[in-house]
Amino acid sequence: MNSLNKISKRMMDIILALCLLAVTSPLLFITAILIKLEDGGKVIFRQTRTGRNGVPFTIYKFRTMRENHGVKAVSDQNLATFEGGVPDHFVYKCTDQQSVAISKMGHILRKYSIDELPQIMNILIGNMSFVGPRPELTDITKYYSDYQLKRLEVKPGLTGLAQINGRSNITNGEKIDYDITYVKQCSIKLDVSICWKTFIYVISGKDAV
Repeated sequence: MNSLNKISKRMMDIILALCLLAVTSPLLFITAILIKLEDGGKVIFRQTRTGRNGVPFTIYKFRTMRENHGVKAVSDQNLATFEGGVPDHFVYKCTDQQSVAISKMGHILRKYSIDELPQIMNILIGNMSFVGPRPELTDITKYYSDYQLKRLEVKPGLTGLAQINGRSNITNGEKIDYDITYVKQCSIKLDVSICWKTFIYVISGKDAV
């Protein structure tokens, strides 16, 4: 992507983020209240993810798991298999322990990706874009192979090519391939297409974790 397209993409991110923030503000407010009322815990969940060029940043999401659940995002057993690159067959799925830890509100928020809306702030800050590879956990990206690292050459996104081609039902290898395809072909036209298809996916609740 040349400099002009990068500037255009950033301007589009800011304009869309402000518009989305204005349109969804009532939903954000109601969601925050319902999360607080359910168990009195924190409304916003913060986690370190890997951004462009491997630079870590803090991602914001609505909390979907019970307060003080004590469940790891990725088990040590899974991490032990990541030497030499994250296996292509790896598929992130909630374990039974994780599923039990998800709150009642959390199930609804995850199904329709409402939990991701606070990342509008990440887009405005500039460490994320609307479209790009989804930001991965640093515990996983530290095991990336040279090929897998290519997906970190652009800003991570709220949605991406992998999210409209299987969302949570594709393997790591498939996700990496889609993300690297996006890195090679990224353009404003492709971004618009991905955003539209994402809207259809979210409305249907298809392939949610």
